[in-house]
Amino acid sequence: MLAFITGASSGIGKATAEVFANHGIDLVVCGRRIERLDALAKILSTKVKVHVLNFDVRSNKSVTEAIGSLPSEFKKIDILINNAGNAIGLSPIHEGNIDDWDYMMDANVKGLLYVSKAVIPGMVARKHGHIVNIGSIAGKEVYINGNVYCASKHAVDALTKGMRLDLYKHGIKVTSVNPGMVETEFSVVRFKGDTQRAEKVYEGITPLSAQDIADSILFTVTRPAHVQIADLTILAAAQGAATEVNRNQK
Repeated sequence: MLAFITGASSGIGKATAEVFANHGIDLVVCGRRIERLDALAKILSTKVKVHVLNFDVRSNKSVTEAIGSLPSEFKKIDILINNAGNAIGLSPIHEGNIDDWDYMMDANVKGLLYVSKAVIPGMVARKHGHIVNIGSIAGKEVYINGNVYCASKHAVDALTKGMRLDLYKHGIKVTSVNPGMVETEFSVVRFKGDTQRAEKVYEGITPLSAQDIADSILFTVTRPAHVQIADLTILAAAQGAATEVNRNQK
């Protein structure tokens, strides 16, 4: 079995690659930070076959060229994990930064589409495959100052449903995994390197880990052939909704 994982250099993508390797799933790991990918591949290649692709999902040209360059042994992709994407900024809509908006829509929505367009035809031809789109609790509800990020993840939710309707007849499963508060580089990126502000997001609680989400992704892709997990939302125990958090539950 072969899995293709975007955003594999850190966080949920990296944890998923590690979990998959521990279960004998060969890998194509993708991302922008080649040094991190190479280091990950060096470790995981002791367990499974690993191929590294270095590209930015926001560029359709880069996506197409990178996936087109795959060696024959890495072309038959069984599992696609559309994980790449970020939240940037947390501002009222009238104070938002357009460059931040462009980045989120280009990475979270268009990037997912570019990668999917390059991978899905092979799955359709083989009548086999499983696509896991990493959404968010922000794709299920909208919170104050989340405007464009929430919009991008609502788009992922809609695209996942649309993919399932288009692809089930071709033997392809489509799953949405929607994490709540996960302690990764997410908040550091959102707050543009402000680590003190990022740390406050998880203050007083035990958040989810990237490993928690990776384990859940593994569960969805290892169900029997007749079982399709359509939609999975995962929250920390201290989290009642996107921004409803019990800060005294550690």
